Amino acid sequence: MEVQKKQQIDKGASLSEVNQSVEVPETTSFWRTLKAFIGPGALVAVGYMDPGNWITSVVGGASYKYLLLSIVLISSLMAMQLQQMAGKLGIVTRQDLAQATATHLPSWLRYLLFVIIELALMATDLAEVIGSGIALHLLFGWPLMLSIFVTVLDVFLLLGLMKLGFRKIEAVVSTLIMTILLIFLYLTVISQPSISGILKGFLPSGSIFDLHQRGGNTKLTLALGIIGATVMPHNLYLHSSISQTRRVDYDNPESVRRAVRFMTWDSNIQLSLAFVVNSLLLILGAALFYGHASQISAFAQMYNALADPKIAGSVASGLLSTLFAVALLASGQNSTITGTLTGQIVMEGFVHLRLPQWFIRLVTRLLALLPVILAALIWGSREKVLDQLIVYSQVFLSLALPFSIFPLIYFTSSKKLMGEHKNAIWNTALAYGVAVILTILNIKLIIDLFQ
Repeated sequence: MEVQKKQQIDKGASLSEVNQSVEVPETTSFWRTLKAFIGPGALVAVGYMDPGNWITSVVGGASYKYLLLSIVLISSLMAMQLQQMAGKLGIVTRQDLAQATATHLPSWLRYLLFVIIELALMATDLAEVIGSGIALHLLFGWPLMLSIFVTVLDVFLLLGLMKLGFRKIEAVVSTLIMTILLIFLYLTVISQPSISGILKGFLPSGSIFDLHQRGGNTKLTLALGIIGATVMPHNLYLHSSISQTRRVDYDNPESVRRAVRFMTWDSNIQLSLAFVVNSLLLILGAALFYGHASQISAFAQMYNALADPKIAGSVASGLLSTLFAVALLASGQNSTITGTLTGQIVMEGFVHLRLPQWFIRLVTRLLALLPVILAALIWGSREKVLDQLIVYSQVFLSLALPFSIFPLIYFTSSKKLMGEHKNAIWNTALAYGVAVILTILNIKLIIDLFQ
């Protein structure tokens, strides 16, 4: 109890209200310990299956069949590597990535990174706003813009959950993840995809760099969109914070080692589920919608296509459409929870500004509504226009990603900061290689977009 009080008083801790709040049993049982550590990875996995993934993955499958499955696989492996580093940084240094950046980098670079990650949070929130709004519109028939504005009310969702304890938040998120997984597993099974095509699709192909357009997007644009939707910069900040929710005895090195080990198990298990969901999304697009990319480039079009025998064939039904909308709403609400937490982490870590959670969420949500409102005023509130905003928001996330990766690798490779837990040389080299390749691809994408 005294330790708990001490933690509650430590206002400098990341997410101080839940930091070190979850008890971990003193046991040698692998499964009991894993059960105690399972949870934070679920919140991280949410960012890898949010509404932003849906458009890019489904359209990717509808445009180029199973070809981009290799990108889903590669980006998932990259995510596992980077998220393990992020979680390890939080546990070992007791600082999240935002706090470490503010402490160890020059002021000018600190504020530059702060602006970039705040814009990335807006791009993430944009996908949540549009996805949840369209789901409400499809399920209940409300006017689209009204449904989007109703999403502002979910500001209060996390406030209620936080009062119930962090484990309750993890349970709610895990339940919604399983709902999404089961729905897409069912949709994919009845679509009868090509097993040989799926297996071939997981093998990388150089044709991804072909700039020929199909369905309005090149392979590279969709590939980078998938990477941006899969490896999301805000997740690195989130994981480095919530990995600290488990009680660790910092006077005992073995306790720290155990925390890092089981954090890695949790992260990889949950990200494997996210990989399955993202693969199912692309497979569904390839199996049901190939050749109809221009007809399913918006959520409402996908919803309608699942009930249209001309597109979805003999499996088409209103039930499939409803299940799709339910999964979309579950995904948007999950992302709302993690987006709120990340907004608080970034604001407090970078600029040491502590504001009420409801205020942070309300401001970020209203900022995310601005491009939606502008797009509606210029092009009308058509679903296809709003869904195109999601595609480009994911491309922006892939552009912002290197600005979070490089500091993370730098910190976790430091013997001074990490001690015995610093990255192995091979891991550091591989991570920097990934960051450099991503940066080069993103520069190429910018050039292609301007051309």
